[in-house]
Amino acid sequence: FTDLVLDTWDLQLERNGREHRTADMGCKQLVVRRGQPFTITLRFSGRGYEEGVDKLAFNVETGPCPSETSGTKSHFAMTDCPEESSWSAVMQQQDGESLSVSLCSPPSARVGRYTLTLEACTEYQGSSFHIGHFILLFNAWHPEDTVFLRDENERREYVLSQQGLIYQGTSDYIFSVPWNFGQFEDDILSICLNMLDINPKHLRDQNRDCSRRNDPVYIGRVVSAMVNCNDEDRGVLAGRWKDPYDDGTNPMSWIGSVDILKRWKDFGCQPVKYGQCWVFAAVACTVMRCLGIPTRVVTNYNSAHDTNANLTIDHYLNEKGGQERQSWDKIWNFHCWVESWMARPDLAGDYDGWQVLDPTPQEKSEGVFCCGPAPVKAIKEGDMQLKYDIPFIFAEVNADVVYWVVQGDGMQKQSIQSSVVGKNISTKSVGKDSREDITHNYKYPEGSEEERRVFAKAEHEKKSVPEEDEALHLKIKVSEGANKGSDFDVFAVINNNTDVERVCSVRLCARTTSYNGTTGPQCGLTDLIDIDLEPRSEKRVPMRILYEQYKDNLTQDNLIKVVALLTDHHTGDVMVAVRDVYVENPPIKIRILGEPMQNRKLVAEISMVNPLEVPLSNCVFVVEGSGLTHGQRVKQLEEPVEPQAEAKFRLDLMPHQSGLQKLMVDFESDQLRGVKGYRNVIIAPQPM
Repeated sequence: FTDLVLDTWDLQLERNGREHRTADMGCKQLVVRRGQPFTITLRFSGRGYEEGVDKLAFNVETGPCPSETSGTKSHFAMTDCPEESSWSAVMQQQDGESLSVSLCSPPSARVGRYTLTLEACTEYQGSSFHIGHFILLFNAWHPEDTVFLRDENERREYVLSQQGLIYQGTSDYIFSVPWNFGQFEDDILSICLNMLDINPKHLRDQNRDCSRRNDPVYIGRVVSAMVNCNDEDRGVLAGRWKDPYDDGTNPMSWIGSVDILKRWKDFGCQPVKYGQCWVFAAVACTVMRCLGIPTRVVTNYNSAHDTNANLTIDHYLNEKGGQERQSWDKIWNFHCWVESWMARPDLAGDYDGWQVLDPTPQEKSEGVFCCGPAPVKAIKEGDMQLKYDIPFIFAEVNADVVYWVVQGDGMQKQSIQSSVVGKNISTKSVGKDSREDITHNYKYPEGSEEERRVFAKAEHEKKSVPEEDEALHLKIKVSEGANKGSDFDVFAVINNNTDVERVCSVRLCARTTSYNGTTGPQCGLTDLIDIDLEPRSEKRVPMRILYEQYKDNLTQDNLIKVVALLTDHHTGDVMVAVRDVYVENPPIKIRILGEPMQNRKLVAEISMVNPLEVPLSNCVFVVEGSGLTHGQRVKQLEEPVEPQAEAKFRLDLMPHQSGLQKLMVDFESDQLRGVKGYRNVIIAPQPM
């Protein structure tokens, strides 16, 4: 017999991409998921493969120093039946000189870039042929994979969906902004794999790092550290929480991860400026979904940043509601992290499922700015000693807030209120644009027996009191229409829950604030007002907040912190109520003209009315949407937009993917920033 000589081969990109749900990656390379077979076709020259005469074997290798013991190299012969726990090759069909072979990795294989070679032996002769490269990803569809997710709709949302919504605002005014994750866009997969290759753990020990890439816990921890640049580790994003942002991009302006990851690559892995929590979380979500790990962005409202881990946030106010002294402990209006779905065989007990990963640099974990993966179940149960970083996240959702009012004579009075931290924990619903509230995954109902048990285990003595136990109850309400450019009213609402008359005095104060809890200048203050409250009655004290007063100091977060202070003349007790008011941006309107169909021109008409009393200068619309826009489209308006006038333009699109897509818009100008809008568009498939 002559030697068996490989002439050509076909990695069947289209078929394998379809079967492995990676076709949208549009790569010119083979991308497959672990534990699932993929087919290649070999064509020999001169003669075909003869069973009994020829022996075929394959080699797969990943990483710079592949070895069998590290699980980064495997040599396996073609056999008749697949092997579950190791790499295998099975002959599918033979047609003359061509041979189809089904290759399959074990569901615990290392993910990453692989090379594939064929060894063909005939009696005494053997030769080796380099077939090419492929990329192996995690597989949420395979029951034996540690990221296996049972529900197909959830897999579509958390692995395959390239667009989503991120919740912002305040616990009283929740709204969403659109985000283009774009994990299948050109180049994103290779950028994500490069991120793994330049992480410090890889540079320290390449062999060990590559051998641990079968473990989503390890990968999640690496990604959480690499999305921020605080360890001088060539991470993706630099964080900044106050003006100016002139030497970079304002965090409010981003509408997707693709632009950020491409800039990072183009600048030689220098950090992209600037990110804030939702930007860090969204980029981490893109990377994890890209690698095949089910992931979602989560928002926690009134999130505590407890630097000294005593589960108490102390705030000191003066008698006019202003901040008396700087506190390192803060309450963030909202804070975003991600949850990734994975098994936790490294922990004893049932901690599989959603794990918190938080890439926003806040505190170090094992010497590095990363956080998690922390099982959500462990946070709920108060299992503080489990890996990783449970105490920090437990505090984010459970800490108590204590307000101290420092009186003129230096006396400090403590105000106790019902708990405010860790409210309305939110994520986008599966398959639709509504909000799913997942607070119950993180904590037991307030005041329940289970909550007491968990707090005892976490050695946390709860200081807040339930609302119904208060003699006087104080809260703040907002009138409709807190719109940018307008005046609006807020009210202190006082309830007397007792059967006797109460006399008290009330004052309201307002200051502009940032979403991370930093307050700015005052923009409203009332005199001290005395109030007589009949038994079981309610009274309101109004304060008007004037555009004139807030317009120059409102940060891009559009937030005003309203503080009400009440002194009960009967007991001398002090009460504090705080509410962050979101000042609304104008809506962006998006009209779709024409019949949306794949590979056919479509026109979007995009408009917004200037709500301010001054013209808007340097106006820019940025539009993007995976499957719709082929990257970002930027439209700069030549003229300023006059007060109450409409900024409007038309954009030609050529949708290249069918199905439900999101067209997302961001508007920027010197006077009005970070205005967002989106429109769902259903693209019909191209007729065959």
